[in-house]
Amino acid sequence: MILLRENIYENLRSDILSCQLAPGDEIREQDLAERYAVSRQPVRDALLRLEREHLVTVQPRQGYRVNPISLSDARDLLRFRLALEPACVAEAIESAPDSILKSLDEFRRFSGSHEDFITYNRGFHSALAHASGNRRMATTLCDLIGQADRLVRVSVSNLKGHDPAKLVAEHVALIDAMQQREARTAARIIKAHIAATEKRVLPALKRNAVIVEERSS
Repeated sequence: MILLRENIYENLRSDILSCQLAPGDEIREQDLAERYAVSRQPVRDALLRLEREHLVTVQPRQGYRVNPISLSDARDLLRFRLALEPACVAEAIESAPDSILKSLDEFRRFSGSHEDFITYNRGFHSALAHASGNRRMATTLCDLIGQADRLVRVSVSNLKGHDPAKLVAEHVALIDAMQQREARTAARIIKAHIAATEKRVLPALKRNAVIVEERSS
């Protein structure tokens, strides 16, 4: 039962972060129970867990609703990432074996669609997190990266200046600095990279109807 509950939670969370369940969509326990061929209890448990993560809201006698994206929450998420990801990069440069840093070479090239790029980008930044060797930081950063995917997917139709080749070039520069263990150069690159993401994504989010202005509680 624990495994079943965890699987339902992971599937629902993935659907929300990938926008298969879009901001504003309504969710009903009975529909999900039928979809997963389970009773309503494990579905309810998963939804309550997602509510604690501020991804859904309970609507009395109506079910649940996927939360819209708050601009202030999006900004908070990106600022948290700006604080955490450079620390992971620094840890990797200081402690990771050469083989781990060498494995980043798979992210030197990219070709594909916007959706492919989101997958590639998540893989690269998750690899940076795990290269740190710090499990707590890596777990937290990977969660932030997953939630950032939702921001990008919601904003992508309004995103100006989204040039995968430019972003991949920034990744390559960071990989070079890390493999040469140039901590200051790597710190400058990753901080500029994340700050540029905020400057691209937040204005695009403002043009999207599923975004709300107020700060979430």
